[in-house]
Amino acid sequence: MIFRDILAPLAFSKTLLQVSSLAIAVGLYSTLSVWQEASSSSGIGYMPSQFHAAMSLTLSCLLVFRTNSAYSRWWEARTLWGMLVNATRNLSIKLTCIIRLSEHDNQFLQTRIIEFPTALMSHLRIAPPSNSDPRADRGTSDGNHRPAFVVQQLYDWLAIQKSNGRLDGDEMRIIDVELAKFLEVCGGCERIARTPMVRSYRIFARQCIFLFLLTLPWGIVSDFHWWTIPLSTITAYFMIGMEVVAEHVEEPFGIDEDDLDLNGFCNTIKFSVEEIFASKSH
Repeated sequence: MIFRDILAPLAFSKTLLQVSSLAIAVGLYSTLSVWQEASSSSGIGYMPSQFHAAMSLTLSCLLVFRTNSAYSRWWEARTLWGMLVNATRNLSIKLTCIIRLSEHDNQFLQTRIIEFPTALMSHLRIAPPSNSDPRADRGTSDGNHRPAFVVQQLYDWLAIQKSNGRLDGDEMRIIDVELAKFLEVCGGCERIARTPMVRSYRIFARQCIFLFLLTLPWGIVSDFHWWTIPLSTITAYFMIGMEVVAEHVEEPFGIDEDDLDLNGFCNTIKFSVEEIFASKSH
């Protein structure tokens, strides 16, 4: 447990390796204050430690807000993809139970429903276009919004069934409840992907962390002496770590270790949909 959760991530996690490297750099920098304190009886090493006590309160508020804001984006994205899993299952059950499907219809609906999460994943992983790009809301370089196109195909199929008398208005509305959620999820995910955290706030938080760590060794060296080095390193590790993790978590649709497992969601949906349609084809 200790090795898996505490020690192993330090060696195998790219994020924690980056944080550890920066923290060690701060520790090396703190040796300057220890050397200055040992070679002089007065000077900058006697900066009042109360300065950092007051500054740490402000910095902690900034980091808490920054981390909570980033995690709320991650959790909203997780909730939206959970909603999509449920919607695909419900839609599959309703289609197989309400309509008598031919083999061709069965294959068509399976393919389209399974395709939607994969199309959405690819759509979200495209780099957000600049505000000057007239295709900013279209999602791909050729102007095609693949998730919307998949949903349109499903609605076209439903319209044909309704015109042929295989669906009445009530049944159409029952199915529409689930199918409408597809683009609701897509729109919610697009809002997260296309609206990054405010850049000025991110820069402001990093400036505060930099200033705090720059002055920390000089403010505590007169009290902690050579213990200033490990204390500065540990403090830097957690402060920089919170900022780096927040930066990774606020963009949940990528392929980093802290991002959502979108491939896993797509596989779950594929397995569930195939199982539901297979149960009705026998």
